[in-house]
Amino acid sequence: MPPSLEDRMLAETICSAVSAAGLGIAAITAYRKRFLAAARITAYSLVPLGLVLTGAVEWAVDTAFSPTAWVGFGLLGGAWLLFMTTRAVERRSLGARKESPAVESGASKPSLGAGSPAAGGQRKPAKGTKPAKSAKPAKSRAADDGDDFSDIEAILKKHGI
Repeated sequence: MPPSLEDRMLAETICSAVSAAGLGIAAITAYRKRFLAAARITAYSLVPLGLVLTGAVEWAVDTAFSPTAWVGFGLLGGAWLLFMTTRAVERRSLGARKESPAVESGASKPSLGAGSPAAGGQRKPAKGTKPAKSAKPAKSRAADDGDDFSDIEAILKKHGI
């Protein structure tokens, strides 16, 4: 059932009343010598009246009471939800790929052959590459903390604290 003339008239009357009330508040604000605020209130008050005069209110009333329009909004919402879900899944799967050891070592697919770490063997280097040297043992955490505190102690002594 299409919206009736009364629905449009009611919406236009409400918009006009809101504009008139806003202009009244703007006049009181200007009387109190707050001209910047009064100008801002006037701008906000003229928006509903402008919407009525351009026909946007009539379009909104037609849309609000149209079942076809609501089905369209539902489809748009579903499409947006589907799009956002696929983006989230894509980001999560990319994050999982970055954390996997196969990607870090440069292998495209992890294999479970005899030389793979998952099978218990050691990974063989590719042809033409040298095997990786063993890493030097890292400093202990206590040594690092001691270095940090010695710097702080030096700064405090410098300032006489």
